[in-house]
Amino acid sequence: MFLTLMGAPMPVQSPTSINYVLDAIANWVNKYRRLHDRQGALDQCSRDEVMRIASDLSVPPTELRALAAKGPGSADLLEKMLIALGVDPAAIAQSNPAVMRDLQRLCVSCGQKGRCQHELIEGTAAEHFHEFCPNAFTLDALFKPKEPTARQ
Repeated sequence: MFLTLMGAPMPVQSPTSINYVLDAIANWVNKYRRLHDRQGALDQCSRDEVMRIASDLSVPPTELRALAAKGPGSADLLEKMLIALGVDPAAIAQSNPAVMRDLQRLCVSCGQKGRCQHELIEGTAAEHFHEFCPNAFTLDALFKPKEPTARQ
């Protein structure tokens, strides 16, 4: 079936394929807007404000900008990983906020998010996180069973 548009025959698309294309365009536009909004929020801060925020987080301003560009939710897998390891993320955040910030910072910059997500979905993250997680060393140190001290 063809539709004539300005004298030229055009095939009529099924609603499904049109919706697919429109959804893809809408997703791209939304992703662009989110990225632009994230970068713009920090750009609206003065140099002194950026320096103060970076100091509060104990990161250089350049790293702060890189972390901010990743956007909110970029450390969400950390919470899921901690839960998979049988650890309460809120308890760590409350008892040791500096360690939690370091864990989040590494999670945000991690290049293995696909693997992490796959392992979490499969239920194998606790077994394999040493193979891919940049937080593995810190997590081991935090949750290693305390050895009893020798009595004298």
